[in-house]
Amino acid sequence: MNRQSTFKALVVEEVDGAFTREIKSKLVSDLPEGDLLIKVHYSSLNYKDALSASGNKGVTRKYPHTPGIDAVGIVLSSKSARFKSGDQVIVTSYDLGMNTDGGFSELISVPEDWAVKLPENLSMKEAMIIGTAGLTAGMSVLRLTETIEPEDGEIIVSGATGGVGALSISILNKLGYRIAAITGKETARDFLMKLGADTIILRSDFEALANKPLLKPVYAGAIDTVGGVILENILKSTNPMGVVTCCGNVASPKLELTVFPFILRGVTLIGIDSQNYPMRYREQVWNKLANDWKPDNLADTCTEISLNELNDKIDLMLRGELKGRTVLNMVD
Repeated sequence: MNRQSTFKALVVEEVDGAFTREIKSKLVSDLPEGDLLIKVHYSSLNYKDALSASGNKGVTRKYPHTPGIDAVGIVLSSKSARFKSGDQVIVTSYDLGMNTDGGFSELISVPEDWAVKLPENLSMKEAMIIGTAGLTAGMSVLRLTETIEPEDGEIIVSGATGGVGALSISILNKLGYRIAAITGKETARDFLMKLGADTIILRSDFEALANKPLLKPVYAGAIDTVGGVILENILKSTNPMGVVTCCGNVASPKLELTVFPFILRGVTLIGIDSQNYPMRYREQVWNKLANDWKPDNLADTCTEISLNELNDKIDLMLRGELKGRTVLNMVD
């Protein structure tokens, strides 16, 4: 493919302080220099993509820009000894889709260090149903299961209808854990029960728990995706020696609580940074997700869309009206 060849991409532009999104034709020469030129087969829509697509300068500093922090596809050309033309690879996080043009595009050009070979037993579409959200869920489950066994008690998952939450529930269910799911959507009960949740808790009820330094210990562990009051009450409600992972702050980045959960109950709070997760652990989690941790109901967590439908889905995500995973098919 020569540098004057064209491809399609969603392009976000800033004009007089306003942001627009449009599918445009671009040249291969427009792509950044990289070790791998990849034909994208699938991408997926994440909250960070929606922020980038709406002009959030905390995510993307310069426009025009193509979001998409997830991509999977086939290597067209390689300057790397690790990958060859024809290899199927996954690229998630690092700077993809943030300040480097991302997966909402038919082509991407990236450093070799950002890529993982697609594991056996995992299709390209399945890899994007999992995506950064599933990788984050897998990292969270990995850290949780280092300490907490299924017989230790119930695991509570916040943001349960979101990508990380839904896939965390699916993986935990696969591993035999009992799960309580926190959601703000009363209509999501059947969806969450089908994923494997045993108990459904409305977000408003959980946020309204008594404002005390400690609450009754109920949960053996937790996967929190939202932060704020939800995380505060999870920590206050965790059993002695319990483990809580946190990976998001959509509710709030602030925590207002005492040290009592940590020094009186020995609760452990583990932060999950999927963006720069070391490659050796990244490969470990991807292989688990392709095998023992692969949810039985992956397709149930996914809506597949075309590039032409992406704009509307971004708006829905920004309004908090999407559930599960949205996968972008770039080849049909």
